[in-house]
Amino acid sequence: MRLFDYPLSGNGYKVRLLLAHLAMPYEYVPVDILKGETRMPQFLEKNPNGRIPLLQLDDGTYLAESNAILYLLAQNTSYWPTTAVAQAQVLQWLFFEQYSHEPNIATARFWISIRKIETTPFNEELLRQKQSLGHAALRVMEDHLSRRRYFVDDSYSIADIALYAYTHLAGEGGFDLARYPAVREWLARVRGEPRHVTIDQWTVAVSAG
Repeated sequence: MRLFDYPLSGNGYKVRLLLAHLAMPYEYVPVDILKGETRMPQFLEKNPNGRIPLLQLDDGTYLAESNAILYLLAQNTSYWPTTAVAQAQVLQWLFFEQYSHEPNIATARFWISIRKIETTPFNEELLRQKQSLGHAALRVMEDHLSRRRYFVDDSYSIADIALYAYTHLAGEGGFDLARYPAVREWLARVRGEPRHVTIDQWTVAVSAG
């Protein structure tokens, strides 16, 4: 397999983390989104939506969208539950991550720590709105985790992997996690999972060739 990804992307990190847990070899292909490399014709041929991460499977099929990739890789593993209800609950959290969590926490991080947008009253108001919505998502997570070790069936799954990616980087978006003790305890549990890798360990990917 080949993973096309931007090294600082939390969405890409989700996939790298699951691949590490599964000890699956793959070739890592860095793509610089800041230089517009995902908008080049050669990349758009692979993913017309022009986004990373993008996984090329062994048969040559290209699969985009980080949570769809997680779903595929997790099949027949402990990271995907066996009952229909638990599977639906994992999907519930994957949808929450992409609709309520990632658009706000990840965007604030991108503006502050990666793109470093200009400080203007307009941009500050946009950031304030993103941070307000991000805190709302963190409060939902805090309430849920105050009674559980993991998000579904008290078992580590791709729901946790998806939400961990940008939550553990929330400080880079101006979010103070000190007010979310259950979230912080959960982050520590995720870090303690076997074969855990950090976001800057993308260079450890094994070449499929």
